[in-house]
Amino acid sequence: MLSLLLTSLALLCWPDTRAAARLRTMAGRRRRKRLRLPRPSAVTLTAAAALGGWFVAGAGGAIATALLATTVWQRLRDRKRSRQSLAALDGLAEAVRSLVSGLRAGAHPAAAAESAAADAQPDAATTMRAIAAAARLDGDVARTIGTAGPPALTAALARVSKAWLLAQRHGLPLADVLDAVRRDLEQRARFARQVLARMAGPKSSATVLSLLPALGIALGEGIGARPLRLLASTGIGQLLLLVGVTLLCTGVLWSGRITNRAVLR
Repeated sequence: MLSLLLTSLALLCWPDTRAAARLRTMAGRRRRKRLRLPRPSAVTLTAAAALGGWFVAGAGGAIATALLATTVWQRLRDRKRSRQSLAALDGLAEAVRSLVSGLRAGAHPAAAAESAAADAQPDAATTMRAIAAAARLDGDVARTIGTAGPPALTAALARVSKAWLLAQRHGLPLADVLDAVRRDLEQRARFARQVLARMAGPKSSATVLSLLPALGIALGEGIGARPLRLLASTGIGQLLLLVGVTLLCTGVLWSGRITNRAVLR
């Protein structure tokens, strides 16, 4: 108990590296670059998994492990894409807020967009700079907005573009129309996070269900049924292994697609 308490106190006293980084920046010292190994690509991981599966369960094991590695990579990439989409949506909403503030202060749209791009998230900053360039040259700002952004912001940029076009055609106050779009974007981001939080349970259930076949194989090995020998050394076992892994990967990808559509629709 004493050792656990001392370990907890040591972790609480562990120095924060962010303060040291700020001090080095203020002193003008450059931080030494650490040697970082390149991240393996999907092809490399799949090939490594297939090689390991070949040694364990032959050709069927190689194909099965390659399918599993590809599925895991796809799920991780979808999760990363979902986080990036929400971050880009938040950045665009904040940039539109800054743009609206500039317009209400009496600034020209080009100047307001440039000011909004100064502190915006990278994707939103690209959009704001495109708006500033089009507004300065008297170009088609609405069309520029619809094409100046990453695919993750296509739907959001379409709303901003329609709002800009609506204000131009009907003489509506641009700041008020864009502010309404900004509120809509923030509401959509909040709704997406709420749905994401509520989908944590179903996602956990899907993960547990996908691991049940591995648990069944482990239990079979524990009671002496030796299912791995059947799957690795017989033709019917190889066929069952491929069919089972294919169905498992299909179910995981399908459940991930359903949850992603529920979050980012």
